[in-house]
Parts: sequence; C-alpha cells; structure tokens
Amino acid sequence: MHQITPVELAEWLADPAKVQPLLLDVREPWEFQLCHIEGSTPMPMGAVPARIAELDPERVTVVVCHHGGRSAQVGMFLERQGFGKVINLAGGVAEWAARVDPKMPHY
Repeated sequence: MHQITPVELAEWLADPAKVQPLLLDVREPWEFQLCHIEGSTPMPMGAVPARIAELDPERVTVVVCHHGGRSAQVGMFLERQGFGKVINLAGGVAEWAARVDPKMPHY
C-alpha cells in the first residue's frame, strides 16, 4: 500500500489543480470530535465493512487514523475489496499536528 506524509498531503490538498482525494478518517467518533483534518469523512474502523458501499473504489482514498496503524489495516482491507487507489497517511493526525497544523489538539 502506498504511504503519504502529512506534508505531502497538505501540499496536495492546497493545490486546486489536483483532483482531491477522499480523506477517510477511521478513528472513533470521540477522536474525530477532538481533532481532524478539515474535509475528512468520519467512518470508524469497525463500521467500514458495513459501510463500504458508501465509498468509491475508483476515487483516491487517503485513510487517516491517530498514528497510522488502524488506517493501514483499513487500507489493506479496502485493497482486498478491489479498491486500487488507497493511500495510508503515515503518522496519522499525530504527525499532521506535529508537521502541518501545530494548533491541532494532541492526544
């Protein structure tokens, strides 16, 4: 599975000439409420199998969690379901807060 760093993702999101990915945040609702990357779609890891029909297998999907572990697992699951454009956010929102948005709450 491909990985992207928070800085690379921030540059991508800031470029209006690029097709924007789906940011799929697979953390729990309380985590998402505490902090998230603007424009992210919340879908807790445990809900992904039941809600997979809501996702477009042709769209680039960047999977996000706290540190990158849960998102990597969800990304591998999506790839096994035929999603060919899945990218894991390396370091998750913790790394995003450290490298891109220092005002984002840490937990």
